[in-house]
Amino acid sequence: MSETALKAPGALDANRWKALVFIALAQLMVVLDATIVNIALPSAQQDLGISDGNRQWVVTAYALAFGGLLLFGGRIADLWGRKRAFVIGLTGFAVASALGGAATSGAMMFGARALQGVFGALLAPAALSLLAVMFTDAKERAKAFGIYGAIAGGGGAVGFILGGVLTEYLDWRWTFFVNIPFAIVAAAGAYFVIREPEGGRNRSPLDIPGVVLSTLGLVSLVYGFTRAESDGWGDSVTVSLFVASVVLLLAFVVTEAKVKAPLLPLRVVTDRNRGGVYLSLGLAIIAMFGTFLFLTYYLQVVKGFSPIQSGFAFLPMVAGMITGSTQVGTRLMTRVAPRLLMGPGFLVAAAGMFLLAQLETGSSYASLVLPALVLLGLGMGTAFMPAMSLATQGVQPRDAGVASAMVNTSQQVGGAIGTALLNTVAASATTSYIKDHIATAATRPQQQLVQLQGVVHGYSVAIWAAVGILVLSALLVVTLVNAGRPGGATVTSVGGDDVEDEVAVPVIAH
Repeated sequence: MSETALKAPGALDANRWKALVFIALAQLMVVLDATIVNIALPSAQQDLGISDGNRQWVVTAYALAFGGLLLFGGRIADLWGRKRAFVIGLTGFAVASALGGAATSGAMMFGARALQGVFGALLAPAALSLLAVMFTDAKERAKAFGIYGAIAGGGGAVGFILGGVLTEYLDWRWTFFVNIPFAIVAAAGAYFVIREPEGGRNRSPLDIPGVVLSTLGLVSLVYGFTRAESDGWGDSVTVSLFVASVVLLLAFVVTEAKVKAPLLPLRVVTDRNRGGVYLSLGLAIIAMFGTFLFLTYYLQVVKGFSPIQSGFAFLPMVAGMITGSTQVGTRLMTRVAPRLLMGPGFLVAAAGMFLLAQLETGSSYASLVLPALVLLGLGMGTAFMPAMSLATQGVQPRDAGVASAMVNTSQQVGGAIGTALLNTVAASATTSYIKDHIATAATRPQQQLVQLQGVVHGYSVAIWAAVGILVLSALLVVTLVNAGRPGGATVTSVGGDDVEDEVAVPVIAH
């Protein structure tokens, strides 16, 4: 008989905190990978002879596979078991990273990135759902999700630093190879330490129509926004992709309402609290991802920062996120309702965005950018932690994988939308500014200054849009999320493998 089966019903896993170390390490690897490759892209493009037209596929291949397969990955985690899916995901991610680092052509690089996305889509929901089923005490759950939320939020900025250091002092290939030790340590640790609670698997037959419709629908949506950024919103292929995504995702919802064992049980997303979390989190990511991109270009192009300096410039935001997630969020999560953390958190982040919207070509990093980043990190860290916990809280164990996958899906789709939408806003505002002011510039230096001012003006206008999006996120939280503070009690049942069994989950007071 397994060690897990011997445990008393509802008993806390003795190794849960050790398990958190390896889960957090895996999450850090996935989040790092989303930004670390961006820093190395110019060097990789030159070495492999990738054209300007095709270089976007280094990012797009990963985003399409990851975003499109997340729901499927979450369901596989529920079917196979989260520990098994987690270890397989880590192993596959390491192999794909090795292929990326050893790439000798653009096609090999694109294939490796797509493969990273495939295994990332299996790994990410398995990691989050493991936390959901292992940490059932309200106070411990708050601490665990605080650590996880800080890594999920701040890891991307750390990726900028690590990417800059590796590219500048070693080689761009190390931005791929660095994943391998992360994956080996996390997989080995998980294999020996994690003991998944019994009775949480969903052994229902796989919903093949749901897999096909959701994957094609999400791929069409993500690729539509990616194309909109490069080819314009009016491009015929872009419009066709958006139409296809709407048709496919509507067909997916209809299918899920009818089939006996759906890929995504609609009860997961129609719950008022979880639906509010997915929506508000997705909107917040839209605002955040676009701003990351603008600020990186502002620091390097306008202020003349090196890639490493740019990475370190984001550290105050990382510090703010860690503080908001592990101190503010963790300490208050068991005392106040989640919306009283998420709503104010998004508003504090909006205040940071408001400061960034004042950017000009001569703005000081110390007096404007630094305090803005601190506020942005503090607000997002405070909001992310209860959001991630609430998104998986109270779900039946058999649905933990797909509930976790929905959190990741809202982040991936939000990231794709944010980059394309805010880039378009910025480009339009820049073009308009230059057109209105270029006539007054008589000399070449004056014309260059107008163009630079136009670029910064475009960033500012787009960041104003991000302010509005974050305020909307706060309003949605206050309107939709009505869960009370988590109590300390747990709901338990006698173990077993029946998919209807419940494991210990915090009671949500309404």
